[in-house]
Amino acid sequence: MVVLDPGHNGGNAAHPDLINRQVPAGFGQTKACNTTGTATDRGYTEHAFNWDVTQRVRRILTARGVTVLLTRRDDVGVGPCVNERAAIGNRARAAAVVSIHADGHPGGHGFHVIEAARPPAGAAVAAAAHRLAAAVHDRYAAEAGFAPSTYVGSNGYDPRTDLAGLNLSSQPAIFIECGNMRDADDAARMTSAAGRQRVAQAIADGILRYLALTPPR
Repeated sequence: MVVLDPGHNGGNAAHPDLINRQVPAGFGQTKACNTTGTATDRGYTEHAFNWDVTQRVRRILTARGVTVLLTRRDDVGVGPCVNERAAIGNRARAAAVVSIHADGHPGGHGFHVIEAARPPAGAAVAAAAHRLAAAVHDRYAAEAGFAPSTYVGSNGYDPRTDLAGLNLSSQPAIFIECGNMRDADDAARMTSAAGRQRVAQAIADGILRYLALTPPR
């Protein structure tokens, strides 16, 4: 089982009362239930990009015999909250949880893979999560057409301690910021159907490589 988590949701902006409430984020932290995400300068939203790419990744994986579960059913709803997204992967005992996003940094370009800087579930899960991060990073760098981020992390990796999806996960989990929607070149790839297919194929290839290298737990 692979859980794919398309970041944000299309109805979030219309329901600030729901998405702004604080929920557990791990290690004593709280965060907003969810956020609206970013968009390109021409208005192509991150939530729509995340949803489209996730659908493409799911099709590729299911064609290869992988069971896939999504954390949301469509791109018109609200949430779910970040703690519930982590719980979905935990309940499924997922072999891998991949949260798909795009960034909106005002400057710079490129992708980065986010890992838990403070792994919550022990050494074995932390090692598996790093294998997942490396597999997705390497395939993405080779196939997707995006360079590693020029503005955050190091060589396309960014360890963080503030993301509920990582802090609350008992399963191997990563985030990927597929590119910077505020960069014109990155945005052009993201708004292109062919570009999104390349992104999806790279993510799927990384997941498939990880699954081939990781024995069942």
